[in-house]
Amino acid sequence: MQQDLETPRLRLRPVSPADRDDLFALEQDPQVMRFLNGGRPTPLDGTDPSVDFLMPRGTEQDVWSAREKVSGAFVGWFALYDRGDGSAELGYRLRRAVWGLGYASEGARALVEAGFSCFGFARIIANTMAINEASRRVLEKTGFTHVRTFHVEGLDRLPGAEHGDVEYEIRRKA
Repeated sequence: MQQDLETPRLRLRPVSPADRDDLFALEQDPQVMRFLNGGRPTPLDGTDPSVDFLMPRGTEQDVWSAREKVSGAFVGWFALYDRGDGSAELGYRLRRAVWGLGYASEGARALVEAGFSCFGFARIIANTMAINEASRRVLEKTGFTHVRTFHVEGLDRLPGAEHGDVEYEIRRKA
C-alpha cells in the first residue's frame, strides 16, 4: 500500500530502519507523549505491554516518515492503517518544534487523499483524547467530523481521561 507522497512543504515516504533514531527521539519528548502515556519515555525496542499505541521503529507497514522538503529535517510520522473492512485509521505524531506550523493538517490531508484515491478506502477514522484540542483541530481542518465520545475502561488512565476519547471520521465522496 505504501508509496511516497508529497505536499507543498513535506515529503512523506515509507519508514525505514534509517528512521529509527528520529522515531525514538520523538517519543522521548514528554509533551509529544502526554496524551498517549502521560509523557513517559518509551523503550528503545518499541515494546511496552502497558500501552496500546504505535511506537514505530522503522519497519512498520502503513507508516510514513515526514520530512521538510527544503531542509530534509525530520518532522514526524503519519500512519494510515488498513482496518480490513474498507476503512482505515489515521494516526500521526510530530516534533514539538513544528507544532502550529500546519504540518499536521498538511500531512493528514495527503494521507486522506491517497487513502481514497490510491488505496480505495471508503472511510477513514481517527481517535484522540477529548481534551486534546490541538489534535481535534487538525482533524476538523482536514475535513473529519466528530462521530462519538467514548470511555475506555481498564487502561492506565491519564489526567483528563474522565472526559473520554473521541472518534472522528471522513468518508469518500461519491
